[in-house]
Order: sequence, then structure tokens, then C-alpha cells
Amino acid sequence: MLVLRRTPLLVAICSIGALPSVAAAESSYVYCDNGLRCVMAPCPSNSALDLATGKIIKGVSIDIDGLPQEEKALGLSDKLYAGKVVVAGSIENQTQTLNGKQYTLPWLVAAGIERASRDSERGHCSSH
Repeated sequence: MLVLRRTPLLVAICSIGALPSVAAAESSYVYCDNGLRCVMAPCPSNSALDLATGKIIKGVSIDIDGLPQEEKALGLSDKLYAGKVVVAGSIENQTQTLNGKQYTLPWLVAAGIERASRDSERGHCSSH
């Protein structure tokens, strides 16, 4: 059980430490298949365009576990593959073991679906 008291230090820690890092990390992305194919993992066959910076993150995977069920329905996999939606979320590096080796790879952790993407935002996608 967490008990909060009127302690200025606690308020300062909460407002300075935790909140800005979460807000700064989230952005909007167009995630899709980029057309590259490999014979061994890890394979950079997906990428994400960060709409805030214009940077393309290559070799990124997506984690949609945190999305509401209604956003996961309605052909979300096909829409993601083709880059047809803008995903709100953050890029996190996660360590995985593939073929007996450890790799630190980027993952787009999806927090929500914002809107349909524009043609201009899908230029890095193989289906464009």
C-alpha cells in the first residue's frame, strides 16, 4: 500500500524524474515491411519512420501487446505490413538471443493507433 503525504520532495521527484522521460520518448511512427529479405536472423526487413524527426529506424520489430483489443482487430497486421497506419509509441532497445547469439535490437512499443498514414509517409515501405 502506497501512502502519499504532503512532502515537497516526493512531489518534486515525481514531477521532475518520471514524467518528462516518458513524454519525451513517445513519438509517431509509420512501421512497415521495407522489402529486405535475409537467410539468418536478425533481419532488418522492417523499418519505422519517426514522423517527428524524419529518421528511418531500420531492423525494428513491433510490440502491439499494449494496444487495446479493438485496435488489434480489423486487419492490423496487414495495415502494419503495408505502412497504412501511424502508430504512437516509443523505440526501445531489447536484448534477444537469436541463433545462440545475443543481439540488442530496436523495438517499436506501440501505445496506440493515431490515424491512417499518408502516401508521403510510406516512402520507405516495400508496398509503396
